[in-house]
Amino acid sequence: MSAHCQLTGVQPVFGNNVSHSHRRTRRRWNPNVQHRRYWLPSENRHVRLTLSTRAIKTVDKIGVEAAVARVRARGEKV
Repeated sequence: MSAHCQLTGVQPVFGNNVSHSHRRTRRRWNPNVQHRRYWLPSENRHVRLTLSTRAIKTVDKIGVEAAVARVRARGEKV
């Protein structure tokens, strides 16, 4: 499960490619997932998070401490 966000939980979405002749083949839309390293002052260490770009903006807004707390509440290991 590489293409998923640890904070928001966004995952790939599946659907169809539809050609001009209306033939359908399966495809997938991957989220824009980035790896980011943040300094966690409370634990005096860096944490590496796999985040979507929307989640990166959320971390900038709420702070890394609150974001890591949310990730751990989802059951992810940090």
